[in-house]
Amino acid sequence: MKLGNYLNKNKIGGLILIIVIIIAFGFGGFGGGFLSNNQNNIAKINKTNITSQDLIEFINRSGIAQETIQKNLNNNVIEELLTGLVSNTLLALEIEDFGITISKSSLSEKIKNNNNFQNENRKFERIKYEKFLLENNISAPLFEKRLKDRESQKKLFDYIGAGSVSPQFLVKKLYENENKKLNINFVDLNTFYKKNDEITEKDLLDFIDENKDQLKVEYIDFKYALVNPQNLIGISEYNQEFFDKIDQIENNILNGVEFDTITSDLNLNVSTIDDYKYSEKSDEIQKKIYEVRNNSFDIFENKENFIIYKIENLEKKKPNLDDDQTKKEILELVAQKSKFDYNKNLLEKIQNKEFTEQDFFNLGKDKIESLKLNSIKDNNKFEINSVQMLYSLPLKSITLINDEKNNIYLAKINNYDDLDEAINPKDYEKFSSKENTEIRNNILKSYDLFLNQKYDVDINQVAINNVKNLFQ
Repeated sequence: MKLGNYLNKNKIGGLILIIVIIIAFGFGGFGGGFLSNNQNNIAKINKTNITSQDLIEFINRSGIAQETIQKNLNNNVIEELLTGLVSNTLLALEIEDFGITISKSSLSEKIKNNNNFQNENRKFERIKYEKFLLENNISAPLFEKRLKDRESQKKLFDYIGAGSVSPQFLVKKLYENENKKLNINFVDLNTFYKKNDEITEKDLLDFIDENKDQLKVEYIDFKYALVNPQNLIGISEYNQEFFDKIDQIENNILNGVEFDTITSDLNLNVSTIDDYKYSEKSDEIQKKIYEVRNNSFDIFENKENFIIYKIENLEKKKPNLDDDQTKKEILELVAQKSKFDYNKNLLEKIQNKEFTEQDFFNLGKDKIESLKLNSIKDNNKFEINSVQMLYSLPLKSITLINDEKNNIYLAKINNYDDLDEAINPKDYEKFSSKENTEIRNNILKSYDLFLNQKYDVDINQVAINNVKNLFQ
């Protein structure tokens, strides 16, 4: 089976070799990894076998917690890890095929030039190197092997992308595309949205009815009492006697002693609150009790007091518009939905080519504004992603964009101004590097397709299931 076909069929997660070399498993593993004597082949790349033990060792080196793997067995975590191992093996085969090597002296120089292992005079200190190995629970041979593998992979892709130099006209074109000035018209859509004072009581009631399940609010009835040294032991000092009594209260709660019994025995003043709904204006203690309402009976610390509380009743209710805060919240939701619906309807018309340039002028009328964007990085008015989108669209396009405050605008692309100034040497170097990177990425994508033709990958599903069973 070809590698590309296998990935499509088994959904192991997109083996893109120009990315997999960056798979980061850190320098330190976690102790106590799974061990197995199962040497069944779990995958085969041409004539190279990958065993179940290889995969288990790869998992142990990954640093992924066993609990995380166990929780994600049904989410193809083992298959994803196998993809990483297959990727690394493919790269190793390519490195061997190209005869790429890293000498001991080169490896040593790489370690010595690592800033983490140097003193303030940029001199290598072995003690720093050894401390790093100890802190990351890794041996020097294993660290050096991983470093060697990483450098070999880097050499491989440097070799594949070597010699990619952008022609001058492409560099110039990239510079012009990103620095030419773009003229647009735009309309602030805030002027077309339904205002809060235009939203009727019926609008609110209809919205509540349409979203009654999502809008239901939890109301609670509860009792609570403050516990502090003064009302518990008669003094203001937080001493051992006080904390012993707090421990006793916690034990009583765990042992099922009733709230009323505990507070009565300790002569605590109890406050009773009915039909409480969270509000930012509420008492801090009441807000905290509401936040922990899923634990119906407990004690917690709050500043200078401990609070013992008991939730008597919890009920979900439809929002009550007689409550000013609730009404304000629902009003805001209706207003936001109105904006969303307006924007969605407008965007659908644009995408379906049902909104013309004339429609733009008819809608905007005297509200149309003009703006010149100085470059693809000009985000003085609109959010940078919106600016980049504008530069990517054809002339006369109409679209929705936003600013940093998420205000939405309808924009129409008019034309570009000619770029008068020539590219200077400093900018040329920067844009040449950028264009080289793009060319290099395209080469690597082609290399990825080449690998799909060069290697056959066969997977043993039975062996995968056996590995999964080790984590059950």
